Amino acid sequence: MRTFGKWLGRFLLVSVLATLAVGAWKREEIMRLLAVNALFTEDKIIRNFSHMDAAFLSVPVSRGNGPTTPLEYGPTYTLPDPVETWIKDRDVTALVVLKDGQIAYENYFLGTTAEDKRISWSVAKSYLSALIGILMQEGKIASLDDPVTQYVPALKDGAYDGATIRNVLNMASGVTFDEDYLDKNSDINRMGRVLALGGKMDDFAADLTARFVDPGVQWQYVSIDTHVLSMVVRGATGRSIADLLSEKVIAPMGLEHEPYYITDGVGTAFVLGGLNTTTRDYARFGQMYLQHGNYNGTQIVPADWVDASTLATAPTAPEKKGYGYQWWLPVGAAEGEFMAQGVYGQYIYIDRARGVVIAVNAADRAFREDGVSAGNVEIFRLIAGSL
Repeated sequence: MRTFGKWLGRFLLVSVLATLAVGAWKREEIMRLLAVNALFTEDKIIRNFSHMDAAFLSVPVSRGNGPTTPLEYGPTYTLPDPVETWIKDRDVTALVVLKDGQIAYENYFLGTTAEDKRISWSVAKSYLSALIGILMQEGKIASLDDPVTQYVPALKDGAYDGATIRNVLNMASGVTFDEDYLDKNSDINRMGRVLALGGKMDDFAADLTARFVDPGVQWQYVSIDTHVLSMVVRGATGRSIADLLSEKVIAPMGLEHEPYYITDGVGTAFVLGGLNTTTRDYARFGQMYLQHGNYNGTQIVPADWVDASTLATAPTAPEKKGYGYQWWLPVGAAEGEFMAQGVYGQYIYIDRARGVVIAVNAADRAFREDGVSAGNVEIFRLIAGSL
């Protein structure tokens, strides 16, 4: 009996130690999962959106060692009254307006500061589009009509088999993907848990098998499309997105602060929404696109790619917003009017004819309500027209 008691005691001790070891090993993942579950709660969303590296793994995107490209202040500009109301109603945290390359207006709200590195959400998609245009010019990607499986064999026999790079750029892959942020069981939220628990985004994409329509037939916003584009880029170059974006886009622009990507468990950048930088630096990216890809005295993104990617080439419904290569065009867009857009109120809006760039960050939990998106564009047009 004593022998059994000693054996049982040792077994229990080993079990407790093993449990504690596993608990310590999993603690970081559990904390990230808890942070993700509370990411959008009313009392935490504003702080979370400026400190995403506290909830997720992350990797820096080097700004290089060059000087910061100046952003000079232009003539003083007073916001029209409707804009002040809009700022409060939409929980805007940052607003930077450029006119002819100079700051016409800059302000930060709800306790945030100019130095906050704010989450881009889907504004990040437009950065990846820029990188693809550069790689096209360099010949690393031969043609937009190449199948994605040519660069990513792991996608064969899955939902993306048969889709071209152009299909995926246009969000016309035909892949079934539920983008409902309010449904905890949606694909987009399952993907968030993959990030939080240290999983692999590449595996998540390769495991998708369902399509609702053939590629190229119908537009439907599918965020995982952008991750597949990153797989194409990495397959074509053998390099990480963070390194490529740093070398090809970020360092040449002379940003003020070093951006970062949130990543999955193996360091793969969350390209479809995980870029974080300051609002001033978002505005710099918009100014570069206003100037047909030229910034800081350098042609960073090919001008023909800028023009092609900001045309409404995707098969969207005629009455809806247009879509290009990971860029949006508002309903009734004038020539040279386009934008990058992310959930919860993130925007880079460009009005080339008026020489205006508007960078907005927000924590708008009502961003999906009817009329909100259209109302945001009305405000942007009001600002651009009043400068």
